[in-house]
Amino acid sequence: MNPHATEPTADAAAAYLEALHGRLTADGCTVTSPPWDDHRVVAGSRADRKVRWFGTKVELFVFAAAVPEVDVATLGEFTGWAMRYAKDLRRGIPGARNAAMVLPALVSTRVHPEAARWAAEDARVLGTTLISRPLTIETAPAARRTTMYRGRVVVGGLFTGHVLQKASLYFP
Repeated sequence: MNPHATEPTADAAAAYLEALHGRLTADGCTVTSPPWDDHRVVAGSRADRKVRWFGTKVELFVFAAAVPEVDVATLGEFTGWAMRYAKDLRRGIPGARNAAMVLPALVSTRVHPEAARWAAEDARVLGTTLISRPLTIETAPAARRTTMYRGRVVVGGLFTGHVLQKASLYFP
């Protein structure tokens, strides 16, 4: 082992976040870096309106942070933080707003299988118009795996295809 080599875990996660920043910017998102629990967060947001959605608008919020390992507790905490943060960022009159979708992602070379299952299990709902689809991104040297819930949801189901398309673009 080379004592002068940088830690591959930190390098892989930092490279992933840098590439995510570029994909969000290229897609027209507003990109910021809010703090979360002493971690650097890449945050992107955009709003889209389409005729097929009967003129309604969806606000999409993306939050990603690198952590040493992803377990269910950390993913749950980050998802809750991301949903509260997105709720505070939303525009418009409460009750008259359209749907907001949140993609909270934790990046690590070590993702516990339970955390990946929790992410794939279902979407999380806050109130009636804020829906999150947590993601785990494993950046292990041997393989990169992205896990998230890809099914439909009752609340906000009209936007499922759009959100999954954006998730595939941002988290290949």
